Amino acid sequence: RDAAAVASVAPRRNLQSAIRRLESARARAARVAEERKELEGRKEDAERSCGELTQRKETLEKSLEKTRSELKEAESELATIQKAAAEYRTKRASIDGQLDTINNTLRQARDDRRKDKEEERILNAIAALKRHFPGVRGRLVDLCRPSQQRYNLAVTVAGGKDMDAIVVDTKRTAFDCIKYLRDQRIGTATFLPLDSLQVPSSESTERLRAMAENDRRYRLAADVIRVSDESNRRAVLYAVGNTVVCDTLDVAREICFQRQGGRGGHEERIKAVTLKGAVISKAGTMTGGVTKDDANKAGRWSEQKLEELRSKKEALEVEREDLDQEAGRGSGSHNAKAEDLRNTIGNLRNKEQYSKSDLQYTNKKLKEQVSLVKSSTKTFAKLEKDAAKSEEDVTEAAASVERGRQEVRDVEEEHYGPFREETGISDFRAYDEAIGKAREDFVKKRTDIREHLAKLTAKKKYEDKKDFDTKLAKAVKKKTDHESQLEEAKGAEEKLLAEVSEIKAKLADAESSLKQATEIEQAKDEVVREATSVLKEAEGDCNKVNKTMNAEESQLMALRQQLHETLQKARVDEVELPMLDADDMEEDEDEEVEGSQLSSRSSRRASSESATQESTVESQHFSQRDDSNVVKDRKDAGKVDFSTMDEDLKMRRSASEEDKMRKKFESKISKLTQEIEGMAPNMKASDAFNTMTDKVKETVDDFNTAKEEGRKANEVFNKVRKARSQKFNAAFNKIDSALKIIYTDMTKSSKHPLGGNAYLSLDDSDEPYRGGMKFNAMPPMKRFRDMEQLSGGEKTVAALSLLFAIHSYRPAPFFIMDEVDAALDNVNVLKVCNYIRQRSDDFQCIVISLKDMFYERSESLVGICRDVSSNSSRTLTLDLTRFDRQSGENKRDRDGEEVAAEVDDSPKRPRRIAAGAE
Repeated sequence: RDAAAVASVAPRRNLQSAIRRLESARARAARVAEERKELEGRKEDAERSCGELTQRKETLEKSLEKTRSELKEAESELATIQKAAAEYRTKRASIDGQLDTINNTLRQARDDRRKDKEEERILNAIAALKRHFPGVRGRLVDLCRPSQQRYNLAVTVAGGKDMDAIVVDTKRTAFDCIKYLRDQRIGTATFLPLDSLQVPSSESTERLRAMAENDRRYRLAADVIRVSDESNRRAVLYAVGNTVVCDTLDVAREICFQRQGGRGGHEERIKAVTLKGAVISKAGTMTGGVTKDDANKAGRWSEQKLEELRSKKEALEVEREDLDQEAGRGSGSHNAKAEDLRNTIGNLRNKEQYSKSDLQYTNKKLKEQVSLVKSSTKTFAKLEKDAAKSEEDVTEAAASVERGRQEVRDVEEEHYGPFREETGISDFRAYDEAIGKAREDFVKKRTDIREHLAKLTAKKKYEDKKDFDTKLAKAVKKKTDHESQLEEAKGAEEKLLAEVSEIKAKLADAESSLKQATEIEQAKDEVVREATSVLKEAEGDCNKVNKTMNAEESQLMALRQQLHETLQKARVDEVELPMLDADDMEEDEDEEVEGSQLSSRSSRRASSESATQESTVESQHFSQRDDSNVVKDRKDAGKVDFSTMDEDLKMRRSASEEDKMRKKFESKISKLTQEIEGMAPNMKASDAFNTMTDKVKETVDDFNTAKEEGRKANEVFNKVRKARSQKFNAAFNKIDSALKIIYTDMTKSSKHPLGGNAYLSLDDSDEPYRGGMKFNAMPPMKRFRDMEQLSGGEKTVAALSLLFAIHSYRPAPFFIMDEVDAALDNVNVLKVCNYIRQRSDDFQCIVISLKDMFYERSESLVGICRDVSSNSSRTLTLDLTRFDRQSGENKRDRDGEEVAAEVDDSPKRPRRIAAGAE
């Protein structure tokens, strides 16, 4: 063996070198194959990622393009809405400005003037004539107007009675109108037929116009009059002729007398009218001054302007209302739409930004994956070449190893051959392996025995060195100590148990004392709450009284001002007022002193309640007392005897009623003045006076009786109105409270445990019947919106809540609901079902529905179908209470398609009936 080993050293060295080369070649080939496999997987992943990223890129580009188009449309719509809102505000501001100007003009012109009955009669007659005769144009005063307001009086005087004449197209039409007036007994009127009117010659008119142009102090009356239709100019020329309008009376004298006198009187005489109404006729007579009738007629031009302003005001108000309706009742709709669009634009911009970022990231990842695919392709080709080369190296190395092994076997065979022939061992290697294995087993067993013997020897020495007596003594001592500690602990336990029992007794006493103290505290709290509520009511009453006092004080100030004006006017007009005698004045002074004392006491009481309000009232009183005019007027008013005044006139009236009464008295005064001026002595006036006095007394008695009846009726009416308001408010408050609870229950869920909010509000809480009622509902997690902006399901839930709230005030025996769940989703349908089941003890509910949830939770089903044999309807019923389980849930049976409802006659248990159809 040794000789063979020595002889095979060089071949074995060559063999080991060949084996190392083979292993290196195989490792390199395996590494290349692994890299190739890994690269192939990465390449497939990269190609798949490229496909997904390309598809994602296309989707993002489409989404980005769509977002940009939507953003552009939203921005365009926002610009349009903003432009419309700006135009609306501009137009609304313009209309409001015009209306303010018109209102100020009407207010300054005392727009409260009204046409008298005669004016209305004439206007009605003209309207009737226009309806029957198309040739009627209207009154001349309505067909023309002065070019400037300062010419109103001059044109009125120049036109005279012709200004009230009616303009017609032909003489035939005038005759027909006269006949119509006579037949209808409407009255008389003057007509101006345009086809037969005689007007001044154009030569004389032009001559006067030329003179007026040279002298700016006067002008033709026809030139200062404007007509709406030039065809009516002939009537104007007929009415005013060649009359000239002069600035002053001196100018009129110069035109009519000096110029004509200087020319020898050969010129045509001229009629002149001044701006103040003075007239110099063609005959040379002069008329000055203005009557009340002329002033009223001159005011008709202003009345025409006022009528135009009123018409323009009505047109502007209609235009403003149409503008508000078009804009959605003001700029609020524009603002809401603009706000929604801004939110939409913000969302779209965020979406666009996110899409851009995602697209950039996708492009970046796509480029990386594409470059990875390209590099993987190049690397894969290189690895293919390396793999082929590695396979060639492995083949060469394997062949070299095989040759080395053969050389080693040949060298060893030279030495082992003779030995096998001598010993007869055919396989020398097997023999060597068997002998070597037996030797290794022997050595291993011997080593194990020696190690076990060493362990046992060491263990014996350790056990011999242990001291068990000392440990035993320590354990006995420890046991004794523990027993003594146990005895002490038992004694301490007995003491603690005694203390615990004492403490429990004290605790029971303390709990009873605490309970009594809590009850006393609750009683005190209840007293405090009652006192607080009484205090709040008192404060509310005090505030109302203070407000009433302030209002009365302001009214008192106004009345004092009116008193001052009335007394001042009486002094100016030299009206003698009835005065009291000395005794009555002393009594009134005593009453005034008592009233002042009462007012001082009430003011002191008011000062203890509200210092701020008292300071305000006191300042007002102080200013009134210090005013010398007010003091004087109060003294004068105290001397006036009001006992002769009618009771009706002593009652307080509104401003409009006072204006009407003042106008009525003024008209009576004017009539009485005219009657007095034209009155002749009547010898029988005394008898007539006595008769009228008796009639007046009877009338006064009837008036007092009627007034007392009216007062009683007013008291009864006030009681009925108060009772009506109380009942309405009681019902309203209870329904409102129930609505809040019911709506909260019907909108409550696990996500929204607080539910929504709903409430009712009155337009006029003091007089609820004068206004309407508003119903608002806010679903959970949503802002306040009008009911029109809620979804169908939200409206349905709100309506059902209101229905159940009304039912809680005046319960009905049963409900019939026809597909109330049409707009509800499953969640809200379940809430409605649960609520009806909870209230099933209060009322019977009949539901016509096509939803399964109503079937499941009903107690009986009624289906309506067609019976072909009898050609009529057929009823199918199913009692679901037979299938009730212990949980109380009802099972459904979906055999029907359309179901009517059935009411259970049993008074013991209400039935909830759902509906389906067959």
